[in-house]
Amino acid sequence: MTATAPGKPPATPRTYLVTGGAGYVGSVVAAHLLEAGHRVTVLDDLSTGFRTSVPAGADFVEGRVQDAARWLDPAYDAVLHFAACSQVGESVADPDKYWRNNLGGTIELLAAMRDSGVRRLVFSSTAATYGEPVSELVTETDPTAPTSPYGASKLAVDHMITGECRAHGLAAVSLRYFNVAGAHFSPGAGAAYGERHDPESHLIPIVLQVAQGQREAVSVFGEDYPTADGTCVRDYIHVADLADAHLLALEAAVPGEHLICNLGNGNGFSVRQVIETVREVTGHPVPEVIAERRDGDPAVLVASAERARERLGWVPRRPELSAIVEDAWSFAQRARDQRATDRSGATR
Repeated sequence: MTATAPGKPPATPRTYLVTGGAGYVGSVVAAHLLEAGHRVTVLDDLSTGFRTSVPAGADFVEGRVQDAARWLDPAYDAVLHFAACSQVGESVADPDKYWRNNLGGTIELLAAMRDSGVRRLVFSSTAATYGEPVSELVTETDPTAPTSPYGASKLAVDHMITGECRAHGLAAVSLRYFNVAGAHFSPGAGAAYGERHDPESHLIPIVLQVAQGQREAVSVFGEDYPTADGTCVRDYIHVADLADAHLLALEAAVPGEHLICNLGNGNGFSVRQVIETVREVTGHPVPEVIAERRDGDPAVLVASAERARERLGWVPRRPELSAIVEDAWSFAQRARDQRATDRSGATR
C-alpha cells in the first residue's frame, strides 16, 4: 500500500480516535493528523495530560480508555493508542497500576474496536520491551526481556494485539520508541506541543531546566562507560519525525497483520554531547554533578529503524541533535508561561 506523505492533504479525510491525545506524543500526533486534513477526537482522562495540549480543531472527550466503548463507533477509521502510564520507576513501586491501566485499558479498547467494527490500530509501544539489549543496534528480532513492569505491560499489549490480528483480522502497527524529544509548532496556528511531565525524568528537558535555572545541576550517572567520553549513548528522535511515522503507519497497516517497527535515528549521542549541545543552543551554563551508575543502564542503546524505512517509507527529517534541542528549548521557554496559566485555575 502506498503511504500518504505526512502533512499533505489526503484524498479523503478520515476520522481518528486518539487515546491519550492530551499528552506529549499524543498531542503532537493529533496536531499532525489535523494539519493533514483529517478529523480527530481526543480521549484523555487528564491524569498526566493537559487540556491545553489538545489541538484546536480536535473534539475532546474527558474519559478513560477503559470506557472507550461509550464513544467508539463505526464512523472512526482507526484508533491511535497512546493512553498509558509510562514511568519506569513508578511501575516498579506500583506495578498493579501499570497492569490495570496499560494492559487492562487496552483489553477494553480492543473489545470496543471489535464490537464497533473499527479495524485499524496504531499502538504507542516502547524500547523498554527489549530490556537489556543484546547488541548496540537493536532490531525488532532481538529478544524481548523487559526489566520493569512498564516494559512488561507494553510487551503484553503487543502480544495481545498480535492475537487480535490473527483471530479477528485487525490491521495493527506497533511503534517502539527510543528517546523522543523536541517539540512541534503548528504552522500558522501559533500552537506549540512539547514535554510537560511532572516530575520530569527525561534527559533533554532536565538539562533545559538547568539552563532555565529551575535546577542547580544535571546529574551524570556514570562517566566510566566504554564510550568515547565515558557517558551513556542513546538514540534521540524528534517528536515531529515520530508523528510522521504514525501517519505512515495508518496507511501501511494490513488486515490480519501486526507490524512492529522501531523508531530511532540509528545513531546515538552521549549524555555529555546532550549537555554540551544545550549549552551551545541556550547560551547558558549547565553545571554537572557526577553520580554513581544506575542499575540496568546499558552503555549504548541505539535503534535500527530499517524496518520502518522499508515498510512505512519513513525517513527522519530532523536527525540533528541541535535541531531537536533547539525546538525543545523554544517550547520550554513558552511552557513557563503555560505552567503559570495551568496553576492559576485552568484545567489540566
